[in-house]
Amino acid sequence: MAQGILEEVLMNTALVEDLAEVAKDEALLQGVVMRTRETPNSSELVTYTPLTLFPTSVPKAVFLQALAVQTHYNTLVDRISQDSDFLKEALASTIEVDDFTARLFRIYQQILKEGRSQSIVLGLNRSDYMLDQRDDGTSSLKQIEINTIAACFGGLSSRTPDVHRHVLKVAGRLEESQHILDNNPAAGLAQGIAKAWELYGSERAVIVFLVEENPEIFDHRYVEKELWKRNIRSIRRRFDDVSRTGSLDQDKRLFIDGLEVAVVYFRTGFMPQNYTTEQSWDVRLMMECSRAVKCPDISTHLAGTKKVQQVLARPGVLEKFFPDQPQAVELIRATFAGLYTLDMGPEGDKTVAMALAEPDRFVLKPQREGGGNNIYGSEICQVLEAVKDSTERTAYILMDKIHPAPVHNYLLRRDAPLKMSTCLSELGVFGAYVRRGEDMVMNECVGHLLRTKSSEHSDGGVAAGVAVLDNPLLI
Repeated sequence: MAQGILEEVLMNTALVEDLAEVAKDEALLQGVVMRTRETPNSSELVTYTPLTLFPTSVPKAVFLQALAVQTHYNTLVDRISQDSDFLKEALASTIEVDDFTARLFRIYQQILKEGRSQSIVLGLNRSDYMLDQRDDGTSSLKQIEINTIAACFGGLSSRTPDVHRHVLKVAGRLEESQHILDNNPAAGLAQGIAKAWELYGSERAVIVFLVEENPEIFDHRYVEKELWKRNIRSIRRRFDDVSRTGSLDQDKRLFIDGLEVAVVYFRTGFMPQNYTTEQSWDVRLMMECSRAVKCPDISTHLAGTKKVQQVLARPGVLEKFFPDQPQAVELIRATFAGLYTLDMGPEGDKTVAMALAEPDRFVLKPQREGGGNNIYGSEICQVLEAVKDSTERTAYILMDKIHPAPVHNYLLRRDAPLKMSTCLSELGVFGAYVRRGEDMVMNECVGHLLRTKSSEHSDGGVAAGVAVLDNPLLI
């Protein structure tokens, strides 16, 4: 909220205590809920999803910049996924030292060898940013990463605006409550899935949500509900379910439990621990070989790796993907933070020396998704000292550390004391696109997500138990 409101409302302890109870009840009323950690496989017990008590102020110009660039990011990811030479070159050093990326890449190579069975491509991604505070007090939008697989919280973030609107109304801030934006990523993500299902061409075919044990099941349910509004059936299955009951027919149609599958929507499969057995990898390969539309397919999954992000920041690389669109290049490049290679050779040696000299300026990022993996401060020195003369260093990239302006807020969590925290926020923007052959039939920005965490935590998202859901209040 605006600074004057912050001081007046945040310091009113009695009001804050009342509003915290109001916010929790409103979250439950609006369906901003999750299963408890104690019973993650049952909805018998649920609680509110952690969230901020108040919305967080975000500069309108920077917010609109993030929305405006999203369709270009959709196009970029899609074009990378079609460029096998680029992916091979970009990931050459990574697959030598990172087993997980190497396993994914071997599946990719097999698909290239055998030929794709499906010309329909569905991309549902989320580009994440922080606002870097400049010396003059203004903010600059800088990308943290782009998530091309299992981009989460599109469902729950569709329900949070009404929670903060109600809190502000109860606080006597009616005008501010009207400035909280409508937001419905669930509908936009479902629209992309529905378009892919329609193009697949079988009304009997189903959508498969590939899942794991997940307290945030309701985040998925909102997308499922949007599909049911269109009378599109969806089912939830795990890797081991598909291993037992999944098969391909002679036309490479995918069947699970006897049901033909039009779209496989991955809500798992982005971390090594998601593949608990060799059968999990066999399932991934079977699905990639099938006629089902994959979200993402293996090439789009690889396009979202940290190494690809770093290579894109090299001079001239974006121009390769947008040869006649200098404005798109300019919009995308404006969001890049400094990104540096750790490949073997003089350039990588320079990066190592730079990081060891001033570790607090940087973040060391491995090729992992899911939050909580990045390395900061003195730990950067420990890791790099151990691998600086080894090819193991190529499993990482180095990125400039972004310095957002801290704000004060209350983070509401079950069983946590109510206290004011110094917070940092991260803005995510959801994109959805569908391509059939050469034709892009859908390319849209479909919503946003604001997550906020205490400044004492360097890394980690909502699913990791560090950040909480929030809403932007544009200023």
